[in-house]
Amino acid sequence: MLHYKPGTELREAPAALRGRPADSRPRRILLVQTQAENAGAQEISRLLGVGLTARGYDVANLFFFRKSESFDEPPNTFYCAASRPGNPAALLRMLWTLAGHIRTLRPDAVLTFQHFGNVIGGAVSRVVSRAPVIANQVSSAMSMSWPVRTADIVMGSVGFFQCITLNSKDMEREYARYPVSYRARMKHVPHGFDDKSRSLPKDVTRQQFKLPADCVLLGCAARLHPHKRLDAAIRLLAGEPSWHLALAGQGADEARLRALADELNVSDRLHFIGEIPPSRMADFLACLDVFVFPSQAETFGLAAVEAASAGIPCVVNDLPVLREVLSFEGKPAAIFVDAADQAAFPAAVARILADKTLRDGLRQSAEGLRSRYSLDSMIEEYVQILNTALARGTH
Repeated sequence: MLHYKPGTELREAPAALRGRPADSRPRRILLVQTQAENAGAQEISRLLGVGLTARGYDVANLFFFRKSESFDEPPNTFYCAASRPGNPAALLRMLWTLAGHIRTLRPDAVLTFQHFGNVIGGAVSRVVSRAPVIANQVSSAMSMSWPVRTADIVMGSVGFFQCITLNSKDMEREYARYPVSYRARMKHVPHGFDDKSRSLPKDVTRQQFKLPADCVLLGCAARLHPHKRLDAAIRLLAGEPSWHLALAGQGADEARLRALADELNVSDRLHFIGEIPPSRMADFLACLDVFVFPSQAETFGLAAVEAASAGIPCVVNDLPVLREVLSFEGKPAAIFVDAADQAAFPAAVARILADKTLRDGLRQSAEGLRSRYSLDSMIEEYVQILNTALARGTH
């Protein structure tokens, strides 16, 4: 594995990844992403990498920088910088290293993820490589700054990306005003996911995370970011002294969330678990009585889909995309509520805790999410996209 160290030249790729004649090696696929952390977009690229490797592709993962020390990195992982560039000189060094990695790895196709991964990774790749670029649009258009959104529109419209995948129908509607040439490259590819269910008793799993065994435990797995609106989840504790809340994630919003808990006098019932690798997420979910998801902006909501399919009752913000993905055959797999409503949100949680029939109905619907968002189906969609892209590249 390559690691970037300031003041050193780009190291050569391992022999297994160095360029060889196209007819003597499997097709090399490079997955390019902004930051290395255990979050939703990274989980999708990890699963995709595993699936493509199992189908005979030679997969490498390239991150601009490592954000989390606990990141559970996949095999053949490379970094362009030790941390997020803090000045123009550091940014230029990162871009130079990024270009060097792509030249050295000599990919047959490049898959980029997240808006900065698409814009920066796609642009640099097209400069130094002839490999087709497939952009994975997992960022809401409204969450991008206008310069990034403009760059994305231009690059997608003029052909920097051979294909642009979107993970929900709601996202397709959001991009409906983009230029025709951009939309012509869009393809709906729903996320697949790993089964995160566990049959262990709550007291066993709670002990792993040092959580109280004899309480009502709410929980959420999300980046600690204002867009996730976890302050609404913390406010749930103010009116119910028997409830506790466990937050699995890391991010810059932690200090503000801790201050809010102090202000509400609920700090003793708020548990920051930190970032959890995918291998431990099933155990975390098994700790919970209810999964709460007050996020104000999602393109899919993978964490909530994983929780619901694992049999954890879910109360989620009433977003169109969450209504789309958290249903099976027209039946909801979660309770939808305006998470900003400080009366309705706790009432929905209380209702789901009190009503076993409701919980059983939600679990029955959620079982269908495993087939609706099959991991094999997602991998096969990308195999078909890659076959098309690579075939065009040979002409």
